[in-house]
Amino acid sequence: MTLGDIESIYINQLPAFYDKDEAKAIAALAVEHICHISKSYYMLHKSDMLTLMEETSLIRILDELRFGRPLQYVLEEADFFGLRFKVNSGVLIPRPETEELVHWVLTFVKGKNISGGLTDDLSILDIGTGSGCIPVALKKNLPGAFVCAVDISRDALATAMQNAVLNNTEVEFIHGDILDNSFNTGPLTFNLIVSNPPYVTLAEKGKMLQNVLEYEPHMALFVPEDDPLLFYRHIADFSLKHLRPEGSLFLEINEALGMETCELLGQKGFKTELRKDLRGKDRMVMAWR
Repeated sequence: MTLGDIESIYINQLPAFYDKDEAKAIAALAVEHICHISKSYYMLHKSDMLTLMEETSLIRILDELRFGRPLQYVLEEADFFGLRFKVNSGVLIPRPETEELVHWVLTFVKGKNISGGLTDDLSILDIGTGSGCIPVALKKNLPGAFVCAVDISRDALATAMQNAVLNNTEVEFIHGDILDNSFNTGPLTFNLIVSNPPYVTLAEKGKMLQNVLEYEPHMALFVPEDDPLLFYRHIADFSLKHLRPEGSLFLEINEALGMETCELLGQKGFKTELRKDLRGKDRMVMAWR
């Protein structure tokens, strides 16, 4: 069987919720992972023959994908901001929208450094870190910063710690619940607080892909229908105590609740900037006092 043959099999046998282009992309990622080749090599050498072991491994991956299990969980890894991360069913799969949030933070910091607005003691906190993709990516690009991350899930923190080691970054991890009003970071204060908290309402479940609902952790996805901004309210209250006077908040948000999120932050004394993602949806907010 050739590389091109396995691509055709993936296209023909993957579940219907993957279109042809998605199936081709999944086949490419699976081949790159199993055969240890680059994407460019794969595109130019589809007539190359697979070994029996490679063929068996790729078919085994396809068997798991047929049940709807996300490829990243099958491979137990995902790419984020040019870095490789371990992922499992205890953490969300990193999304492109979150990469955009990280890019905004880095652009902001670079601009502030040029104008002298940030000092060498830059301190960053990520709330609800999951796989650790946000703090690890920030630390990798801001090696002089002190980066800290918190999560309620000990399993998620264990994965995040592995990812910090995997990417040769030093991040301090804290077990804690941002919804617990007694949670604090002691004397630590931060220039930047970043978060991609749960924000999907139960009413939106019906719009989500089945493989997301069945395999990704609901605790990291959903909020009560009658209190969709629950996490943003608690993050804002926490920030009033632990964000430095010149500091800023960067938040990923529910695309349907951009104005409502800004209004809530305004009520807490913050000014806000609402930003769209590359698809034109309201997905990010920066806030400052």
